[in-house]
Amino acid sequence: MDPSPSLPAEAPPHRTRSQAAARLALALALSALGLWILHAFLPALVWAVILAIALGPLYARAERRWPPGRHNILLPALATLLVALVLLAPLVVLGVQAAREAHDVLDFVRSAERTGIPVPEFLQHLPFGAAQATRWWRDTLSHPEAGSEILHRLDNSAVIGLSRNFGREVLRRTVLFGFTLVALFFLFREGRTLAAQVLTACNRLFGPRGERVARQMVASVHGTVDGLVLVGLGEGVLLGIVYVLAGVPHPVLLGALTAVAAMIPFGAPLVFGVAALLVAANGAVVPAVVVVAAGLVVTFVADHAVRPALIGGTTQLPFLWVLLGILGGVETFGLLGLFLGPAVMAALVLLWREFTQGEPPRPAAEAGR
Repeated sequence: MDPSPSLPAEAPPHRTRSQAAARLALALALSALGLWILHAFLPALVWAVILAIALGPLYARAERRWPPGRHNILLPALATLLVALVLLAPLVVLGVQAAREAHDVLDFVRSAERTGIPVPEFLQHLPFGAAQATRWWRDTLSHPEAGSEILHRLDNSAVIGLSRNFGREVLRRTVLFGFTLVALFFLFREGRTLAAQVLTACNRLFGPRGERVARQMVASVHGTVDGLVLVGLGEGVLLGIVYVLAGVPHPVLLGALTAVAAMIPFGAPLVFGVAALLVAANGAVVPAVVVVAAGLVVTFVADHAVRPALIGGTTQLPFLWVLLGILGGVETFGLLGLFLGPAVMAALVLLWREFTQGEPPRPAAEAGR
């Protein structure tokens, strides 16, 4: 009889532990190396992930309406192109308005150099100190020497350096935006597969709790987009209408700036305050008061009623933690912190609740496995 084939001997326990430690060290080293290689593009990747999560429900609906073909290229490309147009259109409008304003500013500078800076009309309508303020302005700024002195104080080298830095920053942002669109295309194309892989990895690494944390962070991104972006756009539209009715100069530009500033808590008052000052500078005090009053009402309702309901209801967070997450995130990560801050706060609060209240019961279907 032929001897039976010998089975491979089991590795000693100490060798198994050393191999596991070596694999862990290799994984950590490769992860650190990958992050170091990609660190310049990490903001673009994070933006692509945020956009893919925020637009995921709409893209899934489009997939059901127009099922992807064999190569699944057309629908992700069209969705990415639409996102690019939506993001670039406001920037183009702001650029055109800024170019027009630059011409007006240049004319103002030339006029100030020739004749000085005229006394604003609103100084004559101040309730207190109108005569003193008007006299100071006329004696200090309303003669040609004052305009020339102010202009000569500008350092040409500083202006040139600022222009170079601005151009370098615009080029960098353009490259990152292009990389974001490329990453977003692949996220649209492979979104289902990547989401399943992420949930599987979280489940294997941290158990069911890890999968719940991942889902909670995704839900917080949805709630933050609804509560910040959509509500901010609504504030911009409403206050833009108020700017038109009040006769504010350049209401479209200021409305767009209000929408962007309203995405950051307490940012909108800065813009509609400037709009009120522009109206008051033309002598229209009552429309300026109307702009301020309407701005306060719109921002109060948005910040104290609409946003807490949208963000807190989705993330299951008290609005205080949402606010702290947004402000702390902006302070730490810049604009990305608007979305990363609430997501991190939502994950931390979920872990805290499970730690203090116990793990929630599993569904019956899951428990029966």
